[in-house]
Amino acid sequence: MAEVPGNEAQDSAESSEAHIAVHWREEEYYDPPPEFTAQANANDPAIRDRFTEDKFPECFTEYADLLAWDERWHTTLDTSNAPFWKWFVGGKLNASYNCVDRHLAERADRPAMIWVPEPEDADHVTITYRELHRQVNEFAALLRDFCGVEAGDRVTLHMPMVPELPVAMLACARLGAIHSQVFGGFSGAACGHRIADSGSKILITMDGYYRSGAMQDHKVKADEAVEAARKEGAEVEKVLVFRRSPGQYQSGTPMVEGRDVFVDEVLPSYSGQTVDPVSMPAEAPLFLMYTSGTTGRPKGCQHSTGGYLAYVTGTSKYYQDIHPDDMYWCMADIGWITGHSYIVYGPLSLGTTSVIYEGTPNYPDAGRPWRIAEKLKVNIFHTSPTAIRMLRKVGPDEPAKYDFQFKHMTTVGEPIEPEVWRWYYQSIGKRKAVIVDTWWQTETGGFLGSTLPGLDKMKPGSCGPAALGIYAEILDENGEPVPAGSGRAGNIIIRNPWPGVFQTIWGTPERFVQTYYAKYNKDPDSKDWRDWPYFAGDGALQAPDGYFRILGRVDDVINVAGHRLGTKELESSALTVVEVAEAAAVPVIDDIRGRVVEMYVSLKPGYSPSTEIENKVKEAIETDIGKIARPKNIWIVPDMPKTRSGKIMRRVIAATSNFADVGDITTLANPEVVDGIRHQVQAAKHARGEVPRELTETELAEIKSFGAE
Repeated sequence: MAEVPGNEAQDSAESSEAHIAVHWREEEYYDPPPEFTAQANANDPAIRDRFTEDKFPECFTEYADLLAWDERWHTTLDTSNAPFWKWFVGGKLNASYNCVDRHLAERADRPAMIWVPEPEDADHVTITYRELHRQVNEFAALLRDFCGVEAGDRVTLHMPMVPELPVAMLACARLGAIHSQVFGGFSGAACGHRIADSGSKILITMDGYYRSGAMQDHKVKADEAVEAARKEGAEVEKVLVFRRSPGQYQSGTPMVEGRDVFVDEVLPSYSGQTVDPVSMPAEAPLFLMYTSGTTGRPKGCQHSTGGYLAYVTGTSKYYQDIHPDDMYWCMADIGWITGHSYIVYGPLSLGTTSVIYEGTPNYPDAGRPWRIAEKLKVNIFHTSPTAIRMLRKVGPDEPAKYDFQFKHMTTVGEPIEPEVWRWYYQSIGKRKAVIVDTWWQTETGGFLGSTLPGLDKMKPGSCGPAALGIYAEILDENGEPVPAGSGRAGNIIIRNPWPGVFQTIWGTPERFVQTYYAKYNKDPDSKDWRDWPYFAGDGALQAPDGYFRILGRVDDVINVAGHRLGTKELESSALTVVEVAEAAAVPVIDDIRGRVVEMYVSLKPGYSPSTEIENKVKEAIETDIGKIARPKNIWIVPDMPKTRSGKIMRRVIAATSNFADVGDITTLANPEVVDGIRHQVQAAKHARGEVPRELTETELAEIKSFGAE
């Protein structure tokens, strides 16, 4: 073991590997606006009493009762095959019916979806519930009669943000088929792997779509997907191709005779047809959502029909505060769980209008989201910290130029830094909107941690307490509780099942148990839910007020001389520097300390790199966290390497800092920045005499997986 110098050795001796050292100050509270509280779906404190542990699991009947059931359940929670939980057993329903048909009596001519194309001169497309019902039925008839799709079949969708995507999802649900939407930005090969894993024989795709002002050839990925699936022994029988523009084919890839079909050429044969929604058992799978891991193949998270739909409907009502007459815009992608739960199933189940935007939020400029919000009179806005940071960087003054006012704003997908939260509140919310900072995962189906917007005070950087009916706790590596207010962090776990939790990993149930439940389970034969805590894989700490602060993945922790420092607290400190727009902390192998921190930052428009800014970042981190966290180097770069969904690819810059191979960067949104960063950083290191050494296999694996989802 490397020697730890000076006082750091004493600090290290006092630091347990079972904890993460946290040096994050508590932030101020913000009250929800009285106008919001007055109209909130959850503004009676008694709602918490209805979801206390002594009322579990029957408390979730309140969510299930928001749905229309063909047959009522006889068992709310079946734990007989723990931890493969079954919710609302004996109940039958159809997700498509709940999102479409049941609204026809009172809301047939109200908009279900409004689609905003990326080209700003293109007309918006409004689809009423009556029109949505027609489109879903006709496409379901096509799937059933032309493709032979039946209940239980898997259907892969590889589609961009177009209205045909939710139509296809709801058509599958109408038939009882299991849809598997692959994020449109993923490669054809990635889609093919998921096709093979799920055993899907049908691929639904699109010829092209707009992204950053350019038409993307998307159909080419279908051919790559089919070939990749074939190499794994899976054969795709039909590829259904929607055309982005009627009568025009946007791809340079030829259609394959006998396999590829233009939907608009076949669909007229099913005009006016209706398909009776198939009544499905509550525990029947509704969809698969693949999520990547640090190692191994992507995990096909299998979500149920009854439990999942009940949970996203309940959380949409109480946490998103969705009313039927709201204009709701979740600026996410349906290719991720956020889009499934909070663009499609939750909002449509409640009968509201859900806005869908095709393109990038800063095209043609950073004012685009606010022009959309102004034109459509959006009053609920939902997006990620990544998008917020980007909009803060490229257009900090843009929101003030437009006449829109949100009542409610969500942040989702990753922890949000307090400085970014405050800009979101002050500039976008105009100090009049309530914010819910939500914590959850692909696997959980819906929110696990959040303030109830009509009842709880907001606190920047903290998601808030556990959601209704969720009993969260923080444990150390040995399974011992880490008390609230202790200033120590550990692994956040959920002690109980909930209806939205995924049922298993498709095809690999043993991986499901090992990844999410084995860590803290003491009796593998137990059928008592109390013996099966859900391990989320996230580090967190709990303040004296009960609010949780999520520190990011437990493998996104940099161990410096025995101190385990969460990347989020490092990045949040850097973002308090006024010139800094984005920040990413990565580990560098160090023979003395084990690991040291290097910080990458990009600047807001109008600022140029300087030693002064570097020193400001160092001082901010030292002030907020301590000298132990002082970065070895701070690199001011023109832009960060990012995925198509806007996430900073920390593994790429971690590899750069460690003179390692950056790996495959072809799927990045901006692969061209990588060479520039590599030249800048490694040339500077050489000039400073930082000679690289050969990494061990273990070190190389750590760097390659750092920051992986």
